[in-house]
Amino acid sequence: MPPLNGVLETALYVDDKSRSIAFFRDVMGLAILRDEERLTAFDAGGGSVLLIFARGQSTAGEDMPQGHIPGHDGAGPLHVAFKVAAADYAAWRAHLRAAGVCELSEIHWPAGGHSVYFNDPDGHVLELATPGLWPTY
Repeated sequence: MPPLNGVLETALYVDDKSRSIAFFRDVMGLAILRDEERLTAFDAGGGSVLLIFARGQSTAGEDMPQGHIPGHDGAGPLHVAFKVAAADYAAWRAHLRAAGVCELSEIHWPAGGHSVYFNDPDGHVLELATPGLWPTY
């Protein structure tokens, strides 16, 4: 079969879209690519996009001139890991603390990578991970 080239989009479903936009823009430093009533798309780096949907607002799908996007939604704490350079890891941890973000845990992986886990305003588990976490990263 042909190879996959990576994950293009990841979606999170939130209760207060304005609050989440502020968090991902101001705390995580992500640039907004598109902001609509139904979704906000952020540049998550490396050609990937983080989509924020208001919970329950995307279940019916959407008809567009180009075709139909099937409905989707999610509940409970989802997980997203962002890649960060090892040289930036300590600065990221300091930035999160200065922004009042509480760390949930930190892991030093056997292959040498480091991860710090924390929540977004909706309780989704976010991770900043350096190389050395997976054989592919």
